[in-house]
Amino acid sequence: SDWFETHSPGDYIVEYSGQTRGWFYTLHVLSTALFDRPAFKTAISHGIVLGSDGQKMSKSLRNYPDVNEVFDRDGSDAMRWFLLSSPILRGGTMSVTEQGIREGVRQVLLPLWNTYYFFTLYANASNYEAKFDLSSEDVLDRYLVAKTREMVAGVGADLNAFDTFGAAARLRDFADVLTNWYVRRSRARFWDGDKAAFDTLFSVLEITTRVSAPLLPLITEEIFRGLTGMRSVHLTDWPDHEGLTRDDELVAAMDQVRAVSSVALSLRKASGLRVRLPLSKLTVVTTGSAKLADFVSIIADELNVKDVKLVELSLDSTTEFGVVKRLTVNSRALGPRVGKEVQNIIAASKSGNWSQTGERVICGGVELLEGEYEIDLVADLSNPDQSVNLIGILPGGGFVLLDSAVTAELEAEGIARDVIRAVQQARKDADFDVSDRIRLQLTAQQSVLDAVSAHEELVKSETLTLELIAQLGDVAGEGVTVGDDLPLGVVVTKL
Repeated sequence: SDWFETHSPGDYIVEYSGQTRGWFYTLHVLSTALFDRPAFKTAISHGIVLGSDGQKMSKSLRNYPDVNEVFDRDGSDAMRWFLLSSPILRGGTMSVTEQGIREGVRQVLLPLWNTYYFFTLYANASNYEAKFDLSSEDVLDRYLVAKTREMVAGVGADLNAFDTFGAAARLRDFADVLTNWYVRRSRARFWDGDKAAFDTLFSVLEITTRVSAPLLPLITEEIFRGLTGMRSVHLTDWPDHEGLTRDDELVAAMDQVRAVSSVALSLRKASGLRVRLPLSKLTVVTTGSAKLADFVSIIADELNVKDVKLVELSLDSTTEFGVVKRLTVNSRALGPRVGKEVQNIIAASKSGNWSQTGERVICGGVELLEGEYEIDLVADLSNPDQSVNLIGILPGGGFVLLDSAVTAELEAEGIARDVIRAVQQARKDADFDVSDRIRLQLTAQQSVLDAVSAHEELVKSETLTLELIAQLGDVAGEGVTVGDDLPLGVVVTKL
């Protein structure tokens, strides 16, 4: 009786959605009738687990991957992450598939492990023992610390609310920031042995393992012990986000930089313009463009463009860039107010029969209210001046224009950068250390050799080449390709 009085009501209860009436309700009825109090404080109602064939998972049907095979191939953390990050924990249905399990490996486990491997590789090459220190003044370090603060606070709040789906989503987004932005943009600093970079990454990895340990208990244990030499990540305290520096202005600006980069890179990809091919100009038209002024060099380097121009977005300036405003009517919101007239208003919006004066929007002679419409920007494909510029719309307003014209000089530099990538891959295939100096022998046609000659110092410095031999010859289908499928033969020798 004493034990029951100190443990009732329960902290939480979990069952699938079909038990809302059959179990949750019955417990409340009994507890209210007997003890005049609820049976539990928090309820988690998950959805239904489906097999790979879309039917309810069943032992008799065997419509699910063999668990032992999943453990052997992908690891038990992969299965755990798949379950805890699924919408089933918000009442949805979930199909257990090998593809879904592997997607979690790709999105979270591999980025986390690869970041740890990257850190140890370069720290060992520099013979530097990193320490917990988040005082760096470098802008990328400060940004990462501020994003780490957001992540710790957000994941903690999600887990306190029993929302593992939300917590997993935050960790997935943070893994993208960590690997695809911070590490990639900071490679040169690690190569140069920047102690502030090592300390920052060490500290953030240590914090990240503690936060993600409940969701990824095994890989975080391995990383944490490798980083710190301590006994176990599961014997440590939850990080205090209040102890990390908050910088909302920097986070907002850098997130905008990432958005600009993402949109521009998608334009490159859609147009077949490889990232190693330099382009002449990117124009960014957005509100608060002045806040991006300190990050122009980062944008230019990320997108491999020679010049970045920032322009403040205004209501009257979009047409000069070949961009027009588009009105989209929300029929669900507008319909109850105007009835059948909603179809005429939708037709008017599509035909361009609308206007905006300040905050007022008139469409088909009817004034629209907030929530009944949405205005965004789209490329004006009828404008002949846009034959060179590629236009991408930024989330949250604004757009970018990427000059897609490629000169002979830009093409030559692009080929040289392709050569660098090919040599780096050859170094990796030969299992060379990141600090090994090499002799490089290249065999290619004259256009490739001319490009290498024009950028010889860049090729040599980026690949740690002390001796470069470039010869004219037919690779005869062997080796790799650079530029527009130009054959290249690469031979690397350690010196």
